[in-house]
Amino acid sequence: MTLPTPSAAASLEVTDEIGQIPDSSANPKGSESRSPGRLAWKRFKRDRTGVISAYIVIFFFAIAILAPLIAKLYGKDPYTTYASQRPELLDAFSYPAGPNGGISSEFWFGIEPQLGRDVFTFLLYGIRTSLGIAVAATLLTTVIGVIVGVTAGYLGGKTDYLVGRIIDILLSFPSTLFFIAFMPVVYGLFVAPDENIPTSLRAISLILVLSAFGWASIARLLRGQVLGLREREYIEAAKVTGASPRRIVFKELLPNLWTPIIIQSTLMLPAFVTAEAGLAFLGVGIIDPTPDWGVMIQRGAQFYTEDLTFMLFPGLSMVIFVLAFNLLGDSVRDALDPKSKR
Repeated sequence: MTLPTPSAAASLEVTDEIGQIPDSSANPKGSESRSPGRLAWKRFKRDRTGVISAYIVIFFFAIAILAPLIAKLYGKDPYTTYASQRPELLDAFSYPAGPNGGISSEFWFGIEPQLGRDVFTFLLYGIRTSLGIAVAATLLTTVIGVIVGVTAGYLGGKTDYLVGRIIDILLSFPSTLFFIAFMPVVYGLFVAPDENIPTSLRAISLILVLSAFGWASIARLLRGQVLGLREREYIEAAKVTGASPRRIVFKELLPNLWTPIIIQSTLMLPAFVTAEAGLAFLGVGIIDPTPDWGVMIQRGAQFYTEDLTFMLFPGLSMVIFVLAFNLLGDSVRDALDPKSKR
């Protein structure tokens, strides 16, 4: 019987229990490439609908951020009534004299009936206003929902019961009707009835009211997630080792909650865009002359039988943005949680 040579013995040492030689190319970098974040990014890049939607959403946010610069280069603003300076822009009935709502090389999207404001710059600043309010409301809603949901789920007991009942009450409210009735009350707390309400106060009030009724859904979702996670072995082990509740929440629970938080946030933002526009349309949110998606649609509804163009641009742009963001939210959900695909 011959003994194995040193080289053969070394080969035997590196073989595994089923007789296969491990892949020498395996290294820490390979494990990094298979991290959940990288895998989710790869899955998202393969989703053509999600990528196209992301480009559309980025385009809208770029327009919102660069609106003042674009308007400056364009040479017009959303507040000047150009028809008062040039009466020939409107006909005898105060509608645009030119075809298709007055669209021309000078006024790219035409001019507004009656007042003669530039539609293009009005739309640019309207997108800026609507997205600014929706983003602020989404961030505030997410923060409140995370704090309340994680706290209720982790503490349990009477705290969980009380928070659960509050969530049930908020979700049962007809929010739109409550907004219509409650917004004047909010304004009345800060401004006398005979004074004009500043646009900044209207924007802040909208953000606060939307957040006050928006956090319940994400809080309920996270509460349920935490109720399941707090019984896991690693949470019990952290408690046994003397970890503080703060450390358990931030180091153990939150890292496992980023997926539902991100998904819910991407679905909330387009909902807030439409809610804000709806309140502006009803006259209890942002009002004319401040540019806003809802203000433009409300103004356009008065003239659509004679001049459809003015209503077409804000309506179509809002539909495109909301649809793209909803599709983006679905793609993000599928990338972060492949099991959610249907």
